[in-house]
Amino acid sequence: MGEGDAGAGADGWERAGRALREAGLPSGSLVDRRALSGGTYNAVEELRLADGSRYVLKVPPPPTVPALAHERRLLVSEAEFYRRAAAVGVPVPSPVGDRHDGHLLMTHCPGEPWSDLPDSEHRPLRKELGRLVARLHQVTGPGFGYPSGALGPLAPDWRTVFTGMYEALLDDARRYRAWLPRPVDEVARTARTALRALDRVTVPRLVHFDLWRGNILVERTEAGPRVGGLIDGERMFWGDPLADLVSLALLGDIRQDADFLSGYREAGGVIEFDGPARRRLALYRSYLYLIMIVETVPRAYGGERVTWVRETVAPRLTAALDEIGRGADTPADDGS
Repeated sequence: MGEGDAGAGADGWERAGRALREAGLPSGSLVDRRALSGGTYNAVEELRLADGSRYVLKVPPPPTVPALAHERRLLVSEAEFYRRAAAVGVPVPSPVGDRHDGHLLMTHCPGEPWSDLPDSEHRPLRKELGRLVARLHQVTGPGFGYPSGALGPLAPDWRTVFTGMYEALLDDARRYRAWLPRPVDEVARTARTALRALDRVTVPRLVHFDLWRGNILVERTEAGPRVGGLIDGERMFWGDPLADLVSLALLGDIRQDADFLSGYREAGGVIEFDGPARRRLALYRSYLYLIMIVETVPRAYGGERVTWVRETVAPRLTAALDEIGRGADTPADDGS
């Protein structure tokens, strides 16, 4: 989740100019660069050209920087997400040029990250968001997994792919000796009891997997606020659309978000919170919360962030694991 130092001085200007030239844009018209904050991994900056046009340049850190296993070639996945989302009318940045590995240049989306809003504005925005996410989930892919190939090629079986994703993350936890509220091997044993529920997922669909409010831009218009863009699609994968519901209700429960669910269903999205679906949701929650905990080590977060993760995120991980455990003796196909 996020962005780091955009690069200062002459090197940063040269890098930005090179990205513009490779995209067929006039590098000499670059008049301003502004670092964008909000995260810790990629370097992100806004570029302004003399004609008033605005672009966003994202550059990954050097290969020597510690990272999680799935974080290789993230920009390849991000560019894929934007292309696929735009094809179904979802507002997203447009990749510019053909190179999306060493850097990603994209158009600028209007709006600012979603912040606290009064109910009169919040509720219609959540409904609009539900409709947009339903459109995303109509997009199907060529196989399950990360388009970047970070954990291997796309595959036809979701259970096999997600098992590999989960095991890679647990290997990261072991490699970085990350603190977890439960031993790594116990987490692995608990997660394995829910894997059979994944067999219900047979069609790979477009999943953003990082749709917390910071990645949803809200644009102010004369008619009122609207969703201006869904950004930071670098964590996308082809998988189970239920997985998107975790970050959409980060640290909460999407089942309590009546406005989002209403918009999602109005736009053709199908959500059934039966027994297997609840087990899958618990599994995806545990996966996201594990990422949030384990990444504190390679990111070298400070004390306040680590304290927040241990006091706020870790109990959610424990609750998700407990939910998985309670369903361990229930057949995955009973629909209860």
